[in-house]
Amino acid sequence: MTREEKSQVIQELTAQLADTNTIYLADISGLDATTTSNLRRACFKANVSLAVVKNTLLAKAMEASDKDFGELPETLKGNTSMLIAEASNAPAKVIKEFRKKSDKPLLKGAYVEEAVYVGDDQLDALVNIKSREELIGDIIGLLQSPAKNVVSALQSGGGKLTGILKTLSEK
Repeated sequence: MTREEKSQVIQELTAQLADTNTIYLADISGLDATTTSNLRRACFKANVSLAVVKNTLLAKAMEASDKDFGELPETLKGNTSMLIAEASNAPAKVIKEFRKKSDKPLLKGAYVEEAVYVGDDQLDALVNIKSREELIGDIIGLLQSPAKNVVSALQSGGGKLTGILKTLSEK
């Protein structure tokens, strides 16, 4: 690879890192062609981008990025694959589901919404992270519950002014 080609790859990786808030690094070495194909298919279905990267080029892209990757560059040893997704827990779910059939991929680390997770033992914590949409749904559900109680109580009062006042005074 020439210097220009390396520079081009570093620029592309830096742009990818800047465009996303969810980056997972995993080791998929040792997987045969069929298993690798199955992993790529599972990633595609989950809307996760999977790419094998060169450690030195990814480290330089991380340095050039304006994000703080903490200890993540230290995990760039051996074979490294980068998983990128919009949903912060999607790559973790793919890895966990895939590991029911295989011992790989191993999670090296992850960068999720400015938080850094290092090590395969962090996989369960990453699976349990809720996306922004899931959090908004939970909040709306919590807010709707008291409103529904008040509306149903008002309706049970018979719709008359005295019944409504009585229901409100009880609440």
